[in-house]
Amino acid sequence: MAGKSGGRLVVLVAEPTGSGMGSLTGLLAALTHTFSEWRGLDLGSVRFDESHAAILSLVLMIALAGMGLLVRSTRSPIAARLALPAVLPAMRRRGWSAVRHIPLLCFLAGIPFFAIALADPSTAFTHSEASFPGRRIAVMIDASTSMNQPFVSAQLNAQGGPTYFATVAAAEYFMKLRMQGPSRDLISLIEFGNEAYVVTPFTTDYQNVLLSMRLIAAPKEWERFPDQGTIIIQAIKQATRLFRAFDFLNASGNLMVIFSDGQDTQTLLNGQSIDSIMADARRYKIPVYFIRVAYNKAAGGLLPDEIWKRAVERTGGRFYAAADEKTILRAVHEIDHLAPGRIDIREYVVRRPRFAGVLVIAVTFWLIAAALKLGVPRFRTFP
Repeated sequence: MAGKSGGRLVVLVAEPTGSGMGSLTGLLAALTHTFSEWRGLDLGSVRFDESHAAILSLVLMIALAGMGLLVRSTRSPIAARLALPAVLPAMRRRGWSAVRHIPLLCFLAGIPFFAIALADPSTAFTHSEASFPGRRIAVMIDASTSMNQPFVSAQLNAQGGPTYFATVAAAEYFMKLRMQGPSRDLISLIEFGNEAYVVTPFTTDYQNVLLSMRLIAAPKEWERFPDQGTIIIQAIKQATRLFRAFDFLNASGNLMVIFSDGQDTQTLLNGQSIDSIMADARRYKIPVYFIRVAYNKAAGGLLPDEIWKRAVERTGGRFYAAADEKTILRAVHEIDHLAPGRIDIREYVVRRPRFAGVLVIAVTFWLIAAALKLGVPRFRTFP
C-alpha cells in the first residue's frame, strides 16, 4: 500500500525481495549497505525466530566433532614403521610457527556468526527515509478511435499499423530511458478518450507500469476500450487530481507527458475552460509536454495544433508535432534529459530479515581461512 503526506511518499512493504548482483560494483554496494544497516540497528529490537534451530545445529556439530575424536582415539593403530630424520637440538622451534593455526582460528571465528544467521534475526515494523533524484511523471496515452490512422515506425512499431501502437511503444521507450538513468521516478499511467482512466497510480514499480502498457497495447484490449472520442483536457484534469490525491501538488519535479494524435478542439469541460485547467497546472508548477503523433503532419498540419501548442507552453512545457518516428524519438530524449527533482521516500517494513550482515561476516572468515590454507604454503607446514 502507498500513501502520501507532507510531500513525502509512504510505502508499506510486506516482505522485501532480493535482487541479483550483476557486477562486482553492485556486490560491494550491497555489502556496504548491509554493514551500514547493522551499524544503525538497535540490537534491542532484533528477535531470533529460529533460535532453537541454531542451538540444535551447534549441538549436532559439537556432537559430531566429539564422536569423530572418540572414534579416532579408540581405533586400533596400524602397525607400521616410519623413518624420521633426526631432530637435532640446534633445530629449535621457531617463534612464529604458531601462525599456522590462523586458518583454523578464522574458520572457528565464523561459526558463531553463522549460528546467529541461522537463528534468523529480524526486526518488526521498522521504517527508513531516503531521498533520490527523480520526478513524479504522469504518462497519458490517447486510446480514442482517431488513433487508428496508420503510422510508419521502423524502430518503435516495426510491424506497422495504427498510430495507437506506435504511441504506446513510444511511451514504453520513454519508460525504459528513465529506468536506465540514475533517477528514481514515481510514474503513473493514464489512458483516455472521452474519459480518463488511471491504469497505474504513482509507483516506483516500473515493471508494473511496463506490464500495464503492454496490456493496453494488446489489439483485443484496445478494441474493448469504451470511449470513441478524444477529450485531452479531461486527461489533464484527471492527472492533476492524481497529483492532488498523492499530495504532490506542492512538491518539485512534477511532470505530465501526453501521447496523442491531437485530434481534439474541445476547449471547455463542464464549464471550465482550457485556460483555467492549464492555469492549475501552471500554478502547481506541473509542466505539460505534448507529443502529437500524426504521420506526415508537421506543425500546423492539424487544426488543433495551435490550440495545444499555446496551452502547454503556458505551463512551461513544450508541444512536439511528431510527423515521423525521428521526431518522436527526439522529443522523448529531450524530455528524458530534463533536470530532475527530488523524491523523498519513507518506507515501512512489517518484517525485515537481518541475517545478511552476520552471514556475510561468517562467509568472509571462511573464505579467508580457505585462501590462507590453500594459497599460502606456510600455513600447510608442520610444525
